[in-house]
Amino acid sequence: MKAVVCKAWGPPESLVLEERPALQAEPGSVVLSVKAANVKFSDTLIIQNKYQTKPELPFVPGGEVAGVIKAVGAGVQGLKVGDRVSAQSASGGYAEEVSLKPDALQTIPDSIDFAGAAGLTSTYGTSYYALIDRGQLKAGETLLVLGASGGVGLAAVEIGKALGAKVIACASSEDKLTVCREHGADATINYATEDMRARVKDITKGKGVDVVYDPVGGDYSELALRDMAWGGRFLVIGFAAGGIPKISLNLPLIKGCSIVGVWVGAMSKRDPQRRREISEAVWKLYNAGKIKPHVWATYPLEKAAEALNALAGRQVAGKVVLTM
Repeated sequence: MKAVVCKAWGPPESLVLEERPALQAEPGSVVLSVKAANVKFSDTLIIQNKYQTKPELPFVPGGEVAGVIKAVGAGVQGLKVGDRVSAQSASGGYAEEVSLKPDALQTIPDSIDFAGAAGLTSTYGTSYYALIDRGQLKAGETLLVLGASGGVGLAAVEIGKALGAKVIACASSEDKLTVCREHGADATINYATEDMRARVKDITKGKGVDVVYDPVGGDYSELALRDMAWGGRFLVIGFAAGGIPKISLNLPLIKGCSIVGVWVGAMSKRDPQRRREISEAVWKLYNAGKIKPHVWATYPLEKAAEALNALAGRQVAGKVVLTM
């Protein structure tokens, strides 16, 4: 089977496509024939040793896949060869096969294709955990989403709408904002051409926003924090822009607002029961038609570097997926 391997820290071009032996199902595990692997911005950091989790070299990147069970090891209950599933793991996804424990798998309905299913639980689970558990977003409140056309940003737009919030989506081009409107954004801001603060003031009639969802970081974080309503919640998701902002602590004092960290990976390890509940809630939203994954592009496995560079170059609106 083919796999994309990180043998040395470096840019996407340093990854190696190699042939490896087919996997065998060990007791208590299953072998998944991967049909699609979600490509995340964090993958671009992991392969350069710039992420908070640091796997040992060599490793196969990618932790979010969908496919068909190829083999079932002894002792595994409730799963069989041929089942359509999605899965999450620490690594191993950029390959034609991956070995997983049963609790990492989620059966998926026939109504969703593999590209849409790959990473759905993680992408939407991140935004669900952020908005509900950490942000306590309520119906009637206003949500500002930075980087709204990205994978987790677009998920936040949809979940915010499902919760009954007014959603303001921010992105850097009109094409990206069109996708945001198609997924439910009530208002949009092109922060490459518009004054974000003036637009927020106009949209909210001077009140400000109740929740900020920020997977971007960089220069826009402090601007968004200054646009908070009294008692608002600023959700720190990540730093896709590359820069980690240094916030003046007088701002949360003046605004009476909270700055809240969101790391769903750490939560999942500390509270696996809550992780399962969030996964179930996400699939309920999907089955109810309230969320719909947007796949911006698919790439064959041998073009993994191109897929990663598209994400790093901020060209993407929605998800990028490797297909086998």
